[in-house]
Amino acid sequence: MDDGTAILTSVEAEDRQRRAAGALAAAGCGPGDRVAFCLPSSAALLCAVLGAARTGVVPVLLNATLLPDERDLLLADAAPTVSVLDATALAVLGDGTPVELARYPLTRPMHYTSGTTGRPKGVTTGLWDEATAKAVFDDEADVWGFDADDVHLVCSPMYHTVSVRFAAGTLLSGGAVAILPRFRASAALDALRRLRPTTAFMAPTHLQRLLDLGELDDGEQFSSLRLLAHAGSSCPPVLKRAAMARVGDDVLWEFYGSTEGQFTVCPPADWLERPGTVGRARPGRTLSIGSLDGGPLDGDSSDGGPLDGAVSADGAVSADGASPAVGTIWCEAPPFARFSYWRNADATAAAWRGDAFTVGDVGHLDADGHLYLSGRRHDLIISGGVNVYPAEVEAALLEVDGVADVAVFGVPDEAWGERVVAAVVGSPQLDLDDVRTHADRRLAPYKRPKAYVRADDLPHTATGKLLRRDVAAHVGLAPGE
Repeated sequence: MDDGTAILTSVEAEDRQRRAAGALAAAGCGPGDRVAFCLPSSAALLCAVLGAARTGVVPVLLNATLLPDERDLLLADAAPTVSVLDATALAVLGDGTPVELARYPLTRPMHYTSGTTGRPKGVTTGLWDEATAKAVFDDEADVWGFDADDVHLVCSPMYHTVSVRFAAGTLLSGGAVAILPRFRASAALDALRRLRPTTAFMAPTHLQRLLDLGELDDGEQFSSLRLLAHAGSSCPPVLKRAAMARVGDDVLWEFYGSTEGQFTVCPPADWLERPGTVGRARPGRTLSIGSLDGGPLDGDSSDGGPLDGAVSADGAVSADGASPAVGTIWCEAPPFARFSYWRNADATAAAWRGDAFTVGDVGHLDADGHLYLSGRRHDLIISGGVNVYPAEVEAALLEVDGVADVAVFGVPDEAWGERVVAAVVGSPQLDLDDVRTHADRRLAPYKRPKAYVRADDLPHTATGKLLRRDVAAHVGLAPGE
């Protein structure tokens, strides 16, 4: 099957990275400068990104699906020394004179947030010395066990942070990568069968599309995989168990992170024991729950401190708490994980309290330090003066047989302020009355959707993140309906 899947070995990648770095240097890029890319995934793009980063040039990875006006706004903000916006310009980087590279990247690529709350913000780490660069590499390698025998399958676009992270970790460990130019379920299935990768990352929407393929054999196993990771959006339990049946109970790992940084990792056994959790704090990090309006982490919940204790990677609870309290998730991170928002000091200051940062997500911790997400602060629905967390309602509705996807959102309501609505994607046999009956059994009255809308699909980014603010228009609900 000729689907454009590129195979890249570590030896080939090293030479191509050195040539790309040389071409960028010849074009005037030095440490701390930025080079912008707005291109689909490819081996050439990956090598250019890593070649830049290993010489201290900051790669800026823009969404390849942006319209020219949208792209140009971000280019103006990023102020790159060089912009690589088409295949011809990218090919030129492959003809550079090779230069020496640092062992590990000296910076992290700058990605822009998806902009779900307004104008996207560039997330940057600045430059690292070589000791810090090694600490950053080891932080990933220790969790995922990158190895020279690995073949990593890249399914998500490279403007998504996880694609470069996993691919770079594999190549720098001596392994190889297989790169899909874009995700198509049939191409992913062919790669799994033909190339037998050992690791892969797929968003839940990718997993669903793969498992829905009619050409997938009954009982077919993807036995080459030692690691299949997922993140980016909630994964329905029925989908997760179906994926586990294809790869084995010890292969499907979840993590919770963002463009800004990584929070948790969840081994399969942890999820099987506690369905719904996204895991515990990654090594070297401590999670805590603060009040919904944020504030310093000084232990006083009245001004934003932890509500049910700070919980570190070993699960130790530093403060006693009764029932888990829902609030803003904070993560105390190692010094090498420090980030800032490009040219936005106010947003940077709001994200950090000492050594802890937040991206505004909401959740709670159990007594053993397992994190459960309720959603983002801006997703919160306030109905009748009471907080309703869409992720909690969605998790309950996804338990119904035949429900494939669901989005819960609020619409203006004169009586309630906001009315809870659920958009449901399901099989033709699914009866929305059954969904309503299940919600009545599982949820308190104030959490139950007041209206259910059947949808053929829901708006997601290419990396599987639900575009909640677009759902009402997507399903044909005008404001106030």
